[in-house]
Amino acid sequence: MNTGAILCVTALLSFLPISELRGAIPFALAQGLPWYWAYLFAVFLNALVAPVCWLFLSTLHKLFLKAAWYRNFFDRFVERARRKLCRGVERWGWLGIAAFVAVPLPITGAWTGTLGAWVLGIPKRRALVAVILGVAVAGAVVTTVVVMGAQALNFFIKEGGIG
Repeated sequence: MNTGAILCVTALLSFLPISELRGAIPFALAQGLPWYWAYLFAVFLNALVAPVCWLFLSTLHKLFLKAAWYRNFFDRFVERARRKLCRGVERWGWLGIAAFVAVPLPITGAWTGTLGAWVLGIPKRRALVAVILGVAVAGAVVTTVVVMGAQALNFFIKEGGIG
């Protein structure tokens, strides 16, 4: 796969709500992109989720709420985000959003963090800073785990395993 295709797929994975950094960074590293480029590229694109999501929520969302299928989906998604975020935000304020986004697990990324901040009424500027901070930390965690895991795997392959 050429570099342009690798970057396109990495960009797509960084921006998708399901994969975000958890999919983009391992993909980019598996394709031979240096860890620092994979981190910077994926984090930059995943951080763009926050302003794009906020823009959507403040404009097109109001139009889509008229459709029953969207309203039902959105209500379920919002309730799940509210339950997951409420305790952290009550305790830590906007830094609770950053901590939530920083944990690279399913349904803890930039999309859910931005939506949760919007639902909980956190001011836009603080919410965007919190999500970007969380994305940077999550990217560092994912990059470290993938790089260290690959090094450990190479060690075990070369050494023939334990024993």
